[in-house]
Amino acid sequence: MNVHEAIKERRSVRAYQDKPVPEKVLTKILEAARLAPSARNRQAWKLVVVREAQIRKKLVEAANNQQFVGEAPVVIAAVGLTPNDIMRCDIPTDPVDVAIILDHITLAAVEEGLGTCWIGSFFQDKVREVLGIPSSYKVVELMTLGYPADSPRPKSRKPLNEIVFYEKFI
Repeated sequence: MNVHEAIKERRSVRAYQDKPVPEKVLTKILEAARLAPSARNRQAWKLVVVREAQIRKKLVEAANNQQFVGEAPVVIAAVGLTPNDIMRCDIPTDPVDVAIILDHITLAAVEEGLGTCWIGSFFQDKVREVLGIPSSYKVVELMTLGYPADSPRPKSRKPLNEIVFYEKFI
């Protein structure tokens, strides 16, 4: 599968098979995250990989009672270590860096026949408490990972001429 095929195949999966992700496959996907670019190449982030059912169950409540969070065999918490670091362009580094690594994870997962879902609906303090994350760091996103139990349909996307400008914003 090439990267364009993976991009076209990627879906937000909210129903997972009760099937563990093999260690070798998980490591390959996490390696894709490790290779992602980051601000000043600092890799100022950590991933908390949760496979334990009891911890995933606690994350359901922390993730606004989204049941599929507990049903996915893997939940990844992407943690930014520098929440006050701002790039020259006046944008925080953590959300940008984490978005890049999670996108690498989503595409690597598709190649392995797995599905993912980005989760921004969660309670920061509850997730930190469940996972033992210090309050000086921010959980930027949660992501579920596993074998899809269904085949979500592709979402419609705007045509390029509605979202791309050349030379000037109009």
